[in-house]
Amino acid sequence: MKFTLTSMLMGSLFITQQALSAAPQELNLGILGGQNATQQIGDNVCVKTYFDQKLHVDTKLRNSSDYSGVIQGLIGGKIDMVLSMSPASFASVYIRNPKAVDVIGILTDDKDRSKGYHSVVIVRADSPYHKLSDLKGHAFGFADPDSTSGFLIPNHSFKKEFGGSKDDNYHHFFSSTTFSGGHEQDILGVLNKQFDGAVTWTSMVGDYSKGYTAGAFGRLIRMDHPQLMKNLRIIWHSPLIPNGPILVRHDLPSDFKAKLIAAIHDLDKNHHACWVKAVGGKQHLTPATVKDYANIIDLKRELMNGDR
Repeated sequence: MKFTLTSMLMGSLFITQQALSAAPQELNLGILGGQNATQQIGDNVCVKTYFDQKLHVDTKLRNSSDYSGVIQGLIGGKIDMVLSMSPASFASVYIRNPKAVDVIGILTDDKDRSKGYHSVVIVRADSPYHKLSDLKGHAFGFADPDSTSGFLIPNHSFKKEFGGSKDDNYHHFFSSTTFSGGHEQDILGVLNKQFDGAVTWTSMVGDYSKGYTAGAFGRLIRMDHPQLMKNLRIIWHSPLIPNGPILVRHDLPSDFKAKLIAAIHDLDKNHHACWVKAVGGKQHLTPATVKDYANIIDLKRELMNGDR
């Protein structure tokens, strides 16, 4: 009887120790590149502090210089979660491995509860360009090959409107097309006259002068360009694009993954100011599935197949 009880207690202790050892000691948060790295890290310091305390882990901020670093990190199991993912980058992950990540939700605007944003073409406010056709024969900037608003959506639209592809500058409509490396670089490229026009992303909800409720403008305004919107003009915008998904790695230990998902919801609900900084706008988390990104996945698959 004593032997049996002792064995049961030892077995229970062994199982508990196994469960504890299975829980990760490190949590890797992927942060898409294309913006000022120092600011991006700064915007996520509060996130690190929160998860360190909530989950008793050492949260590593994995800031990539481009989108592909986060994509490869998710596919290779080196990144555990992304709080603000490009839909096109998620599509790249899903096409390569549909079981790599779980969609936890979609970002939803705090102001009007919209679940999308727009790709926009910007020019200098003092330029003579007022519509897309005015950019014929001029230099144009894209953000990143894996950006939704910074390439996938405008590329699809330009191919339909002008013909050709980026390889021939859309049947030579533009004099040149260049990947700048990110949305911030696109905006600065226009301001500095590197590009006559370029694309970036914005919610187009709220106050224009403040860079709207979400998007690339807001980060630059907060950083060191308070008069940014007076120096830019939007001359084209895409149809609504679904906001980015919040992702966690699928093969995390199940108990830990459940705690992580609960913590993500808690961060949004009870530490919203931190959440807003991390995701780049006044947005909150609402339910979503892979089906919400079906059209983006189809466009990405079409682009990838066309490149072969």
